[in-house]
Amino acid sequence: MVSPVRLLLDRTAVLFLGVAAGAAIGYAFGTGNQSQQSVVLAPEAAPPPPPAVAPPPPTDPAAPEPEKPAEQTEAKPVPVQAPPEVPVTIADDQPQPGLESSVRQGRAIRIGVFGDSFGDGVWSGLYRLLPASQGYRVEKYSQQSTGFTRYKRLNLENHDEGRLGDQPVDIAVISFGANDAQGVCGDDGKCGALMSSRWQSIIGGRVESYVAMLRRHGASVYWVGLPVMRDHGFDSDTNAMNAFYRSLMGRLGVPFVDIRPLTVDAQGQYEAYYPDETGAPKLLRANDGVHMSMNGYLRITKPLAARIREATESARQQQGAPSVATTPDRPQS
Repeated sequence: MVSPVRLLLDRTAVLFLGVAAGAAIGYAFGTGNQSQQSVVLAPEAAPPPPPAVAPPPPTDPAAPEPEKPAEQTEAKPVPVQAPPEVPVTIADDQPQPGLESSVRQGRAIRIGVFGDSFGDGVWSGLYRLLPASQGYRVEKYSQQSTGFTRYKRLNLENHDEGRLGDQPVDIAVISFGANDAQGVCGDDGKCGALMSSRWQSIIGGRVESYVAMLRRHGASVYWVGLPVMRDHGFDSDTNAMNAFYRSLMGRLGVPFVDIRPLTVDAQGQYEAYYPDETGAPKLLRANDGVHMSMNGYLRITKPLAARIREATESARQQQGAPSVATTPDRPQS
């Protein structure tokens, strides 16, 4: 049996606890629910830290940002446009006795090409541009390693006259020079340096006699000049020789075919390639910087081939001979 005293004490304790709890609740409301104790939370229960706040902007003007390098993009190729064809004018008012005779007799027009290794290329170009199907016969009399300074080795006039014999030549095309960029000695043993007065006298006499020999065979004569050369020193020599031969041919009444404009770029310099009519690059020169490629020989002989066709057609009209259908500048296969 519980004693009355113990029961009273238990009730008193409960009452005291209730009063204490009520006071704590009332105090909490009175202080805005702010606890006066510092409470340390466990890490796992701590709220996430507030986001970082950027510092206020500076009052000074902002420094410019460094420029970013431009993105490297692959440049698109620019189509190459073919330059306008360089006109090569061939002043030609010489008589054409052999040509007129061949037209009158109804035979093929016989063209002989005389020269050195460059002359070989001139022959190959004319052979393709003036095919037999159009009434032409292009024959090769050129020979490598020859020239007018090398008469002790080979006298060109005697040699070529012997090869011609009694055969007629309607048109003679001469292409010498690259081997003659050197001194020369005359029959009297007196020598002269390149382009000296002695050199011009000896070479001029030999060339004039050579042209006269071809004319005795009934040929009208054309002289093909030299192209620009890759080596600057050699180019200077051959350019001077071109000027000499141009002047000499003018005195002899021989058309000088200047091919130099067809072998330079827009700045007048040596070029190994040239753009064709479509803009595609075509090989113009041989690796030695002296000779031409096959495309190059066709390029430099087109003006001369056109002049020969023009003279032939004129002779046919004068003789009342029928014209031969031609396809200009189409190489012979």
